[in-house]
Amino acid sequence: DEQLDLDDGRWEDIHVVTGALKLFLRELPEPLVPFSHFDKFIAAIKIQDLSLRGRCMRDLVQSLPPAHHDTMKVLFCHLCRVVEHKEENRMSVQSVAIVFGPTLLRPASEEANMAMHMVFQNQVVEHILNHYGYIF
Repeated sequence: DEQLDLDDGRWEDIHVVTGALKLFLRELPEPLVPFSHFDKFIAAIKIQDLSLRGRCMRDLVQSLPPAHHDTMKVLFCHLCRVVEHKEENRMSVQSVAIVFGPTLLRPASEEANMAMHMVFQNQVVEHILNHYGYIF
C-alpha cells in the first residue's frame, strides 16, 4: 500500500529497480512458473529433439494460468529488450537467464539436487528468451 515516487533519485540506479523486481518475484507465494509446472518445464528442456522441445515449451507456457502467462509475456518481452542492448549493459541471454532462472521457476521444496536444477532453470529462461516470438 506504500505510495512510491518513481521520480525520487533513489530509483535512478537500475540495480535498485532490478533488485526490487527480483525481490518481488522471489517473494511471491508461488513463482511465476507455478510449482505444479516446475517438473514439466525441467523435463521439456531436457528433450534432445529441438523441434519437439520447442513445441513442448510453447505448450507449457500456453498452459499456464492466465495471470502467470500474461505476466510472463510482459516480463519476457522486457527482458528481450534488455538483451537487445547487451553491448551496453553486458546482459546477454545467458546473463539474464542466470539472474532470473532461479527466481522465476523453482521447486516447491529445496532438494539435494538444487545445483542441477539451477542449470535447467537457467536453460528454461534462456530458451523462452531465445524463442519469445514463437512461444508467445
